Amino acid sequence: MSLAQKFKPSVPKHTLLFIAGLAWTTAGGILMWRGLDYELKYSHHIWLNILAGILIGIPFYFILFAKISGKHILRIRGLKIPYPCAFAFFNVRSYVMMMGMITAGILLRNWSLVNREYLFTFYIGMALPLLISASRFFYAWAGHRAHGQPGCL
Repeated sequence: MSLAQKFKPSVPKHTLLFIAGLAWTTAGGILMWRGLDYELKYSHHIWLNILAGILIGIPFYFILFAKISGKHILRIRGLKIPYPCAFAFFNVRSYVMMMGMITAGILLRNWSLVNREYLFTFYIGMALPLLISASRFFYAWAGHRAHGQPGCL
């Protein structure tokens, strides 16, 4: 056994579904917290901005995040090794996309390229599909099945 394999944080592949749910919940929770915190403190159109965030988030979930989370669930369940690395809940492309989105969010917030009220409304809009996707991972982790495929809602 190599040194890298000896210290690799391995988990049962089923546990990756739970870890993915935690990761997506964390990302969605941070965005929701930041968005709502700003809106509640500074916005003059709180409920309108929250509604706009919801109207952004729901289509975003169905257009993009449902497909992405479904593919990850199927990929995790299809892993050939029983104890993959604990960080294998994402593939390389998803890690790169996540880093890009985090970087873009930080740059937009710190450089004031977008009106903060719109930016934080968008944060709410991005938090919603992340949190819905997280629920899919937890549902798949709990062992439920729907639509004849493992882990699909």
